Amino acid sequence: MNARARRRLLALALTAVLAAGAACQAHEREQAGRAAPPAGPRGFTLVASGDVLPHSSVIERAQFDSGGIGYDFRPLFAGVKPLVAPADVALCHMEGVRGTDGDDAGSPPFAAPPEVVEGLAATGYDSCATASDHALDSGADGVRRTLETLDRAGVRHAGTARTVAEANSVTLLRAGRAKVAHLAYTFDTDGVPLPSGQPWAVGLIDEGKIIADARAARKAGADVVVVSLRWGTEWQDGPDDRQLDLARRLTASRDGGRPDIDLILGTHAHVPQPYEKVNGTWVVYGMGDEVAGEMYNLEGAEDPRGNQSTLSRFTFAPPRRPGGRWEVVRAEFVPLLFDVDAGRVVNLNRALAEGAGVRGVRDRIRQVVESRGAATAGLVMGQ
Repeated sequence: MNARARRRLLALALTAVLAAGAACQAHEREQAGRAAPPAGPRGFTLVASGDVLPHSSVIERAQFDSGGIGYDFRPLFAGVKPLVAPADVALCHMEGVRGTDGDDAGSPPFAAPPEVVEGLAATGYDSCATASDHALDSGADGVRRTLETLDRAGVRHAGTARTVAEANSVTLLRAGRAKVAHLAYTFDTDGVPLPSGQPWAVGLIDEGKIIADARAARKAGADVVVVSLRWGTEWQDGPDDRQLDLARRLTASRDGGRPDIDLILGTHAHVPQPYEKVNGTWVVYGMGDEVAGEMYNLEGAEDPRGNQSTLSRFTFAPPRRPGGRWEVVRAEFVPLLFDVDAGRVVNLNRALAEGAGVRGVRDRIRQVVESRGAATAGLVMGQ
């Protein structure tokens, strides 16, 4: 089955889901109830998803969903809302920046309309990593517009900054009785120099700085430190040597016997990459693109892997002793696919979607995710 035929089947499946009406809504409520296993009275669940990359076709679909006036991205994310909304903390990744009126182009330089952030907020996302190789596509003004848009929507952010004070601050998120720090960094800014006099505008990957920032987050009250990393080799299913080396070094870093970093979430490769427990800490090398138009690999061929991704879900339990570590007691991934014809994120574990002939896609994602021993370490496929 070729990529276009597969997408047509997914569009038919999505139509069936929408037509199911009240029965489908009941199913979604049931799924939402099962989405995050009880974390206990003092534990919490954290979910994270891959790149939000609104290409022109995605923006056009959001315009259609709005009735032709403005943009509405909420339907686009409806398929993952039952997974995102129940979580105590939900993290996203913005690859593009907020454009100005008239330049919401969806292609390099990437620029998205503000309504995409409204869609993320309505879905239940709490914080978004903004450090990426496209963070400076519209310069310092693009950074400012993006962060102002996130602020207005009530979505926190990490990885870019408007002032040195903001760059030195810690994004702390409340998760029950726990405080979660969200830090974000990118390998590059696609050759665009940092704004004059603003070397702090975008967080760049530097092992020493990441560790120092993680320790500063602990001092600021963080119980759990989560690091989003824009890294890896595009279109490569497995982590490259730089990812492996940095993951080992970051997860080995400790202060007073306690790990400095509790979770690493990767983006950039455009395809799902493995999960692995490294030095006792979960590392997601790459979640893939949660949202993107038709994707073409480095050879110029349309590559369906570019519309496949995973949603990560980790359940944390409180320390067993004072000053101890919040432990991941359940690690899960949910295979996703962005249906470019329907303009929707699809949970591949939903029965109607699976019936559309996408079992092979789901199983391929699972094979990649588990390729570095994650299942043996306790990772399971969630619903």
